[in-house]
Amino acid sequence: MKGFETFKSLDELDTESKYLIHKAKEAAHHAYAPYSKFHVGAALILDDGTLVTGSNQENASYPLCMCAERIALYVAATQHGGKRIMKIAIVAHKKNHKELSAAASCGACRQVMAEFEERQNKPFEVIMHHTDNQWIKCASASSLLPYAFNKESLKE
Repeated sequence: MKGFETFKSLDELDTESKYLIHKAKEAAHHAYAPYSKFHVGAALILDDGTLVTGSNQENASYPLCMCAERIALYVAATQHGGKRIMKIAIVAHKKNHKELSAAASCGACRQVMAEFEERQNKPFEVIMHHTDNQWIKCASASSLLPYAFNKESLKE
């Protein structure tokens, strides 16, 4: 598929991607997931080298939960406004924290990532854990959500 690369192991990825994955794993340990037992971490790097992480935060009222990706993106926008996102890595742990689960971003996170790319007028890479210890690297977050809802959708 155009814009996507699959890697058979973590060792095949570049150094920066491995670093982000490591930081995303650390962030997953800060997840609050008493209901799903699905701990997700995200780590992104900005154009000046700043690292920002996020972890999923659940709530007994499920619609009030927040995904790791969106937390990291919103923190980056709030605390590091004007800096461009270069790359984001997403990982998920099962309840035992010993093995990774597949961690494709949900539709809401894909929508938010697509708008962040639009805001910065430049794509950023997305790295996600796939099945069988494989990793997927997407050249652009927008490639994860073709035909995303955007500001053009709101024009009369």
